[in-house]
Amino acid sequence: MLLIDQLDQITQPFKGAVITIGNFDGVHIGHQALFYEVIEKAYAIGGTSIAMTFEPHPLRLLQQHNRPPLITLLEQKVELIERSGIDVLICVPFTREFAAIPAAAFVEELLVRKIGLKAIVVGEDYAFGKNREGDIGLLKELAPRFGYEVLVTSMIRTVKGMSERISSTAIREMVLEGKVEPACKMLGRHFQVRGVVVPGRDRGGRLLGIPTANLKLEDELCPKSGIYAVTAEIAGGLHQGVANIGYSPTFEDRQFTVEVHILDFHDDIYGQKMRVNFVKRLRDEMKFAGIDALKRQIELDIDCARRVLEN
Repeated sequence: MLLIDQLDQITQPFKGAVITIGNFDGVHIGHQALFYEVIEKAYAIGGTSIAMTFEPHPLRLLQQHNRPPLITLLEQKVELIERSGIDVLICVPFTREFAAIPAAAFVEELLVRKIGLKAIVVGEDYAFGKNREGDIGLLKELAPRFGYEVLVTSMIRTVKGMSERISSTAIREMVLEGKVEPACKMLGRHFQVRGVVVPGRDRGGRLLGIPTANLKLEDELCPKSGIYAVTAEIAGGLHQGVANIGYSPTFEDRQFTVEVHILDFHDDIYGQKMRVNFVKRLRDEMKFAGIDALKRQIELDIDCARRVLEN
């Protein structure tokens, strides 16, 4: 996949550009359906499949308060879009000047003249341009003049067995509530956080005999405090594990941590980047009477996680 992060990198229009545009936070199964339609159309006309997104997320610039944490930061979003099979990802630097471009000018100057638009794939509620003044009606109105096709796709709205509409907002709320299994159904994969393994408080191995990797999070969104069965990607390998998110109430120091005990793993991984995939929430955090009681519970959690991850 070709990644373009500055518009001046586009020196000539793409051949048969078929494009979809959005923030794609989470790159959930609704977004993936759009990408597949773009790819199919591009293949049919011998063209180029293109996704356009924005960095930073427009809400970061336009909304000063109550900005929601992102499900996927740019690095992961790029990886997931590439995995979909899209040919080109255009990541537009989002500024107030860009936000002020009128919708019609956005279509003519950027999509048609610069990118070479031949078809655009959008959801039923798509809006764009200054103050979101552009819509499907405007796209269809301009299409005969500029010679492109507008393809309106029926979005995947729900997952079987769930009533919630698929959306980044719904996924974010599920993760914040620790509901990682329904979030997985909407994402089409397990929710993941990333970070670097850093020295912790040295209690797992020293006091409990159960070493943990302490993660310095890079992501904004983190599941609700509790104990989770997880898989951990590190040093090119995928390992089973148990994650503890929260404040370790037994020790009463009120320091928030994300710690992962990797099953049957003893390598030194300080300073390395780790990705943690959340499979199932096992229980809430609990305060125990002492170290021995905590250790017994962690051993039970490890057994439980093994059963979950091996099924």
